[in-house]
Amino acid sequence: MSKAFTRDDAPEAPLVIPPRAPLPPGTPNYVTARGMALLRAELTELEAERARLNGDERDPDRARKLVVTDARLADLAARVATAHVVDPRGQPRDRVRFGATVTLRTLSGASAGEERRFVIVGVDEAAPADGRVAFLAPIARAIMGLHVGDTATLRTAEGEQLLEVAAIED
Repeated sequence: MSKAFTRDDAPEAPLVIPPRAPLPPGTPNYVTARGMALLRAELTELEAERARLNGDERDPDRARKLVVTDARLADLAARVATAHVVDPRGQPRDRVRFGATVTLRTLSGASAGEERRFVIVGVDEAAPADGRVAFLAPIARAIMGLHVGDTATLRTAEGEQLLEVAAIED
């Protein structure tokens, strides 16, 4: 086969390293105990992946995969190093705070009367579909520090919503 048709002549695609959830400069990297455990587990998995790649000389994309894995490891190690574990038990229980489980009731708009429940967590732990919202999310910022019965206005794509804090739990 002519060398013109081999993979060696193919241009290399640019490396794409998936970014971590953004954390604005100067913002503390708050995490729950669960969030820290998840970060450490991810770090362990990536270290195992790097060890596996280092031992697999037959993988034609080994060098490329190692670059991506090493970049992800460096990013994750920096995130772990800056993490501040927050124990919600050391905070006022009568206010919306980091680590709290909050139930909100919508008082206005098309979704008036609906309730939603979520935990306020760190950016790496956030998964809104699973009921975990980052403390930097607009909805979390709108209600931080409020008490049960307090209201807040949240601007959404559908317009403003008036929200009431219905419950706060640990």
